[in-house]
Amino acid sequence: MAKVGYLFKANSYDTLDADKEWMRQYGCVQVVEEECEHEMLRPQWKQLMASLNRGDEVVVSKFSNAVRGLRELAALIELCRIKVVRIVSIHDRIDTRGELFFDTTAAQVLEMFGALPEEVAVLRKSSSHVMLLQQNIKPPTTPKAMSKAERERTIVDMYNNGHSIDDIWKISGFNSKSSIWRVLNKYGVWLNRGKTSGPRSKREQDEAE
Repeated sequence: MAKVGYLFKANSYDTLDADKEWMRQYGCVQVVEEECEHEMLRPQWKQLMASLNRGDEVVVSKFSNAVRGLRELAALIELCRIKVVRIVSIHDRIDTRGELFFDTTAAQVLEMFGALPEEVAVLRKSSSHVMLLQQNIKPPTTPKAMSKAERERTIVDMYNNGHSIDDIWKISGFNSKSSIWRVLNKYGVWLNRGKTSGPRSKREQDEAE
């Protein structure tokens, strides 16, 4: 069992150092820091989720700092429920084990859920603005700059985390959606959304183009 912290270094993140120190004092063996320019793909976050074992603990500054919407929050909660992983959110004052922040009320938890989309939108807007400014200094990082293995792993991770095929296609760099289905089949991903179920046939891939 291990405690691991996660921080997305958003442009408007004013409590980075304080939160990092909180995590270290709490006993985190590592504090993972996601760079602002990786806001869309979140490779560090995906690696962290894939590395969790039963009984581990994930410590985040806020849920809106770690996930990009309510769908990802639901996927995080479900994953941690299955793996019996404890989640601690410092500024939301939420501990899924109920040992910290014992004075947090149900109303405050519901308020966090309600405010999350707006908080995420503000964070993403800030990050996008920073990335736009950085284009004048160096070329932006694009999905095509990723290695083949990184791109395929990102596609698999995004599908398993509930992203739509359209969202995956946008960041994949592929010219057609059939390439996404080929990657998912290559890694043995069980298709479980929409009208698809199980492995996708060659004919179905061609019809999706």
